[in-house]
Amino acid sequence: MIKIIVDCFGGDHCPEAPVEGALAALSANPDLYVILTGDEAILGQALEGKTYDTSRLEIVHAPEVIGCDEKPTDVVRLKRNSSMMKAIILLRDRDDIAAMVSTGSTGALVTGALVRLGRIPGVIRPAFCPILPTMDGGIVGICDSGANVEVTSAHLRQFAIMASLYLENVYGVRKPRTALLNVGKEAEKGDDVRRETYALLRQTPSVNFVGNMESRDLLSGSYDVVVADGFSGNVLVKTTEGTALELLKKLKKEIFCRTIYKLGALLMKKMFADMKAFMNYQNYGGSVLLGTSKVVVKGHGSSKAVAVEKCIEQAYRMEVSGLSAKIESEIAQYEHYED
Repeated sequence: MIKIIVDCFGGDHCPEAPVEGALAALSANPDLYVILTGDEAILGQALEGKTYDTSRLEIVHAPEVIGCDEKPTDVVRLKRNSSMMKAIILLRDRDDIAAMVSTGSTGALVTGALVRLGRIPGVIRPAFCPILPTMDGGIVGICDSGANVEVTSAHLRQFAIMASLYLENVYGVRKPRTALLNVGKEAEKGDDVRRETYALLRQTPSVNFVGNMESRDLLSGSYDVVVADGFSGNVLVKTTEGTALELLKKLKKEIFCRTIYKLGALLMKKMFADMKAFMNYQNYGGSVLLGTSKVVVKGHGSSKAVAVEKCIEQAYRMEVSGLSAKIESEIAQYEHYED
């Protein structure tokens, strides 16, 4: 039985989305056990009338909620009874719990995971790795996307190693084509960190390094992993998601402005529905925090039930694949760098 904790408060659609997502995941995975953290009375109300296997679901009372504007270090020290911190502490203290999922404050989650959980031996800094769809029907992982604003070439090499193992072991991508986000494709492009990283990745046999990537090529299907500092990676992911959503709005507006367009849209209704599903980030889960001692998945703050279910599936698959042990083994093959 694989046990996963779900932090049920902190996101825009809590607790309904986490509860419904957890029940859907339970239904799909008979060897899954879910622990919900949050206000027990409110969670009990959210579960009323729902059908589920009561022997595989547990509620842990955690009455406090973390606001997105709260200082992460204060949260870790002072809000041990919050749904997020209670989940992190249980994950640390109980060997039978494999992973956690949260749609709450990113800063609090990263700080709590680092302080309370710690890192996989050899990992300098954990990094977020969200998944986006590509135009050829594949996926691409972006690592890092927000956990580390300032990085060194040593950090970026570890991001490449961890993300490559993640795509290969969890998504079955053989020898993931790994690129470095840069301002140009030429080897000499970018600042000192990017040039040093380029040279390091060329000397890393476990990474299928294919060179630099410009941001416009993210969804081209030419890459499986893109390595970046947390600032650039976050901007890249949010810009891409935002552009996709705005294009869909524009398309819908244009269709409804003329009758002939509406008639054409009726004939292409399925195609438009497929395109909407393809471009909807809710269908691709959350950002896994690679490098922590236990599995942590961060869902988008606006995650609905389907997104939470996908996050739980990500955590489940990471545990089944034994990814953490593989990251530790691979990192150990390279010299250790000082943070």
